[in-house]
Amino acid sequence: MNLEKLLKEKFGYATFRTGQKEIITDLLEGKDVFAMLPTGAGKSLTYLMPGYVFEGIIVIVSPLLSLMEDQVKELKKNGEKRVVAINSFINKYEKSELLLNLDKFKFIFLSPETLQNKFIIKQLQQQVIALFVVDEAHCISQWGHEFRTDYLKLGEIKKTLGSPPCLALTATAPNHVQNDIIDQLQIPKAVKHIYNIDRPNIALHVKRVYDEKDKINELIRFVENLQGPGIIYFSSRKMTEKIAQIIKEETNLKVAAYHGGLEQEDRILLQQQFVEGQLDVICCTSAFGMGVNKPDTRFVIHYHFPGQIESYVQEIGRAGRDGKESVAILLYLEEDTHIPKRLVEHEFPSPEIVDELFNLVSKYSQESKQLHIEDENEWCEKLQISETMWRFLKFQLERLSILKGTLIGSIPEQEIFTNSIMKVIHTRKHFKYEKLNEMLLFLQTETCLRQYILAIFNQEMEKKPDNCCTNCIFKEETFFRKQGIEQTHFPFNWKKELHTIFNQSEIK
Repeated sequence: MNLEKLLKEKFGYATFRTGQKEIITDLLEGKDVFAMLPTGAGKSLTYLMPGYVFEGIIVIVSPLLSLMEDQVKELKKNGEKRVVAINSFINKYEKSELLLNLDKFKFIFLSPETLQNKFIIKQLQQQVIALFVVDEAHCISQWGHEFRTDYLKLGEIKKTLGSPPCLALTATAPNHVQNDIIDQLQIPKAVKHIYNIDRPNIALHVKRVYDEKDKINELIRFVENLQGPGIIYFSSRKMTEKIAQIIKEETNLKVAAYHGGLEQEDRILLQQQFVEGQLDVICCTSAFGMGVNKPDTRFVIHYHFPGQIESYVQEIGRAGRDGKESVAILLYLEEDTHIPKRLVEHEFPSPEIVDELFNLVSKYSQESKQLHIEDENEWCEKLQISETMWRFLKFQLERLSILKGTLIGSIPEQEIFTNSIMKVIHTRKHFKYEKLNEMLLFLQTETCLRQYILAIFNQEMEKKPDNCCTNCIFKEETFFRKQGIEQTHFPFNWKKELHTIFNQSEIK
């Protein structure tokens, strides 16, 4: 088969990017494949092209609704009508209609949560699944930086669908995460395609600041002068809105705040506005970014640093997807170290919550009650926990064989119950703190920042770029707009405002 001809006919490209043809060739031979490609390397082509060769359906498991919607929209724009995303955006009547007509589709996007639905599995079992794709596969690994418990069930789900060839895709997986992904997906014979994750067109700059006022002034100076558009990452929802407002007041830029507390429809609208060039800057939490395809994003600024290198690599990878020179700037204030530490502590339930969970489970077990979705919502309210924390606890109940489907079985003694769950929590926290320390060393190193990152992935720099990093060669004016905008910003007085804006006693 002439893959170059197919590439031109279906996608309009004359040549493949690095790794694409090799991955596709293995998939067409029926092999399982694990692929790690740098952000912006065109990973989606590796599963879209086989769809035009295989007879059956391509099932793509994707972690974000906004990412699915974006990909479906892009495919339809390019003339592919046999594509659908089955998620919470469609009502139950539309979903029922779609599920009864799956054979009309070639590409089906699903979330891992959706794949827990037995009726959906039953409908998929009646189809020929040609390829089972797990996008952002690091989510399946308990050591991955965006671990999600629902991903852990994908190996078994794949088996119930007839064990079709599997493609696992990621841009951020060190060796131990790669091995965990392969184990969890039950693809021991997978062919590995590991490519250098370096993005030489993205310069890395760690800018030390000395207090919050200095940080704001540096941020305003950068956004006023840098070629846009750009993304600014924060660890706090509150701060995305506060800083977006400051930028609006201090510049003429079109800016918006984006975070997980917004309605899903509003988030998708903001993402579309950014992609279509209606916004110059977006102030966001990590809820924004994964899969966002805006090739001309010129800068990514971290107002707060993430808790681990893998997250940093994922987030700066939004820049420069068109191959042009771009910059990743991190505003490093030593006092910010408490923020990721606090986030680690808030990510997991306390012993008190685990004890309260034991009481709820015991009550349901004694009354022989089943745990339905409405009960789960009620438990979340009683325990005062997030949906993410509940998914973690629910997985622990399943791991301990206490919860099987909706049935609650025998329960161990409270001490055994609590200790078992707390042991997992302590292990996860220890790992998170190790990753945070790795990030802190990155911020403090005097050696090449690029090489530091690559070493974590057991890779080396192939060629040092002209604009490498703060510790090698970095000329910030390279990334400024060319019309000679003033490169200094007069400091402004936030004496009264700083107290309220930067009181980070609560991260929401």
